[in-house]
Formats: sequence, C-alpha cells, structure tokens
Amino acid sequence: MTVLAHRTDTLTRDALAVLQPGFEGTTAPDWLLRQVGEGLTAVGLFGRNITSPEQLAALTAQLRTERDDVLVAIDEEGGDVTRLEVRGGSSFPGNLALGAVDDTDLTRGVARELGRRLAECGVNLNWAPSADVNSNPDNPVIGVRSFGADTHLAARHTAAYVQGLQAAGVAACTKHFPGHGDTNVDSHHALPRIDVDLDTLQARELVPFKAAIEAGTKAVMSAHILVPALDPTRPATLSPQILTGLLRGELGYEGLIVTDGMEMHAIAGTYGIERGSVLAIAAGADAICVGGGLADEATVLRLRDALVAAVREGALPEERLADAAARVRALAAWTRGARPDAQPEGSRASGIGLTAARRAVLVTGSTKPLTAPYVATLAPVANIAVGDETPWGVAAELAELLPGTEAGVFPEGSGAENVLVAAGDRTVVAVVRDAHRHPWMTEALDALVAARPDTVVVEMGLPRARPRGALYIATHGASRVCGRAAAEVIAGV
Repeated sequence: MTVLAHRTDTLTRDALAVLQPGFEGTTAPDWLLRQVGEGLTAVGLFGRNITSPEQLAALTAQLRTERDDVLVAIDEEGGDVTRLEVRGGSSFPGNLALGAVDDTDLTRGVARELGRRLAECGVNLNWAPSADVNSNPDNPVIGVRSFGADTHLAARHTAAYVQGLQAAGVAACTKHFPGHGDTNVDSHHALPRIDVDLDTLQARELVPFKAAIEAGTKAVMSAHILVPALDPTRPATLSPQILTGLLRGELGYEGLIVTDGMEMHAIAGTYGIERGSVLAIAAGADAICVGGGLADEATVLRLRDALVAAVREGALPEERLADAAARVRALAAWTRGARPDAQPEGSRASGIGLTAARRAVLVTGSTKPLTAPYVATLAPVANIAVGDETPWGVAAELAELLPGTEAGVFPEGSGAENVLVAAGDRTVVAVVRDAHRHPWMTEALDALVAARPDTVVVEMGLPRARPRGALYIATHGASRVCGRAAAEVIAGV
C-alpha cells in the first residue's frame, strides 16, 4: 500500500469513527453492518428500532458481530423521553420528579436500575442526563427533562445520575452544554439564543456540568444554542471558544464531546449538516450525532466524505480528526471493559421507578371517592424530543383501579363545553401538561371548575399554573409510572 493510499484509508476510518448515525428497522441493515466493518464505531438507536428487550438484545448482538467494541447509543432519559418503552410509557419518572423528591440516593438508584436494563440489552452509551437548569418556565423543549430551576439541586442530581448510570457499566452523556434551560425556542426548529452575562452563566448554567465532570461523566453533549457572552457568532456545537476554550480548557474536561442531532434545524437550516459537521469537529467535538431524521447510508457517506475533503483542503486539521476518532475509540474500549458495580442487597427492585413517582406526587385539596369518572386529557402538541407516539396521562391506569372509567382526548381548540358534553354526569378528571404555557388549556380548566367544582385536575408537566379543582395533583412528569401514581391518589389506593 502506498503512503497516499494508507493516509486515505486512515482518514476514511477516522471520519467514520466520529459518526453516530441512526437507521431504520429493528434489525441492522446490510449497509450499516458494512460501515461498522469499515470503521464506524458508534450507532444511535431510536424508538423506531425497538420493540422489546429481547429484540433489542438481538440487534446489539448483531452489530457486535462486526466489531465487539461498537458503541450503541440511545436517548433514554426515562420520564417523558423514552426509547426503551416508547409504546407504553417509561417505568421511571423523569428528572423533574426526581428533583421534586430531592433524594440523591433515589436518583442514583433510578439511574442505576435504568442503566442495568440498558446494559442487559447491549446498550452502552446513554445520551442522558439533562443537566439543564430550567430557569425559563416557558422553555418549550426542556421543562420536565430538567431536575428543576434550582442550580445546586440540578447539580447534585446530575452528579448522582451520572454515578448511577455508570455504575451499571453504561456511559453517561451529560447534556446540553453549556445549558439549554433559559431558552424559549426549540432547537429542533430554530436557533435559540441565551442573552445572559458571563457571571450568570458561571453561577447557573455551568454548575451542573462542573458537577457532572467531577462525577466522571464519560461524555458531554453540546447544545445548538447561541450564547453571545461566550461566542457572538457561532452556536455552542460549532464554537471553538465554547467546546475547546471553555469545556476543555477552563473546565478541564477530557472525555468525549458529542453533538446534539445535526439534522436539527438550528444547524441543518443555517449551516447544513456537512459543513456543520466539519465545523463541529474543528471546534472540538469528537462525535457527530445524526439519524433522528436522516437515517440512511447516503447520509453517512456524505458526512464521511465531507470530513475527509475538509482535511485534504486544509479546513480541518488532520490531527484534530485523529484526536476525535481516538476519543471515540477510547470510550468504546472503556465500555467493553466496564464491569457493573455490585448492587447492594435488595437494590434491584423493579418497582424503584414507581416508588420514585409516588414520592414525587404533590397533592392539594381532597375529594370524595370516585366511581367511574370521565378522564379528559387536554393534549398539547408534543415536542420532537418527547415525540407524539408515547402514550401519557392517567386514563389507562385509572381504568384499572376504577372499572367503568371512560376517557377522551381534547386537542387545542377544545373547550370546557366539549368536555362537559362528553362527560355527562360523571366526575371529570382533567389531565394537562404545562397548562401555564397554553392559554386555551387554562381557560378550559377555569370553565370546567366553575361548572363542576368537584373536577379533579392532574398536571403532568411543570406545575406552574395555580392549583384548580377540588383535588389538584402535580406529578412532575408524564411517564407511565407518574400516571399510575396519580391514579392511585384519585382512586384512594
């Protein structure tokens, strides 16, 4: 092999190594296996790829027939964002519920059990936890995915989550650096901007990430957000000042830096995914996440070739690409050698998620025991991170406890009159999600309670709106176990 051919082969393998693509289907397509054999070191999984733990284990085993150290990544936050249980809802409450309980041992235990389930299925990199401080309650994309609005609470639970997940042998990927909590725009749709000064960033946004680094997080995910106090021109994912200067230099982080999904409009709609990927690696990122929407071989080859061409043209230093690829391979080696910590006796309780959800419930008021109520779910449009395929609410759980319960879903544009007609003379259980962000929802609740003072209200998002109804229940999340915990309160179980 000539020197030029060897260099080309090395560049190609390094370019493949820094990609974390997704794919369609519940088995690995031939093209993906081929690319893994040629140097692809990581694969991202989404809800579309998973039907059961057994199927997922077979899929990851199939990937490892090509290379035994492949990183299999997933976006499994628990709570509202689940891929393992996308069709039924998560067995774990999300971050806001854990923050509401504020027991770091519980958070560590939940993350440990979640990590155990991932590891049993062959998943070894989790794009979680969210370390964002939810300082803007109108944030459309973080919300219950955050441990809360208190900086130090978010920091101690981020650290506990990282410790629990990695104790199970699964690498944590703390996100979204340098902090997505003070935005009012979803980066899936546009480029958010955070206009705060450096002192505020240091005292608020960066504190949970410092805690995660001290806890040993193996990966950090960048945010597609513009923070002018750090870089007035480029979003964090593409910013050398933020990734290399701040994260590597000032904070001393040495692990893997992963980008958020490059097909998100904040990048794809402004820079394009090819140029964006080159700029991200040049800025200090080590791995390119893509595949939530673009999930085919053509995308992988486009990005591979864009990185190789950038090196040849001098737009991307060859040593920077090599360094990024080496960090990916180093994490892959860690996961291959990771051994889960011994669990304390009795800690592997399958009910830890429901226990946590029950502890997170906040109840105001009271009501007489109900028989066969009508559950009216006032349903907002789900953000892309959560997805609209995962069921939520209390109807199914309440029907198990109170036979004869009936239910209906009321989208935006519905009012109290629609609910009252459907409910008839049954007691109404009105279920909402982030009512404070949806005026139509609060108007419907006010009218319902005025017409039916015995209405029960269940808030499954941020409990920012004032309590309404004879009984008001805040679950701090919309996972299946949060719905179960609320149903138990309503049924008096």
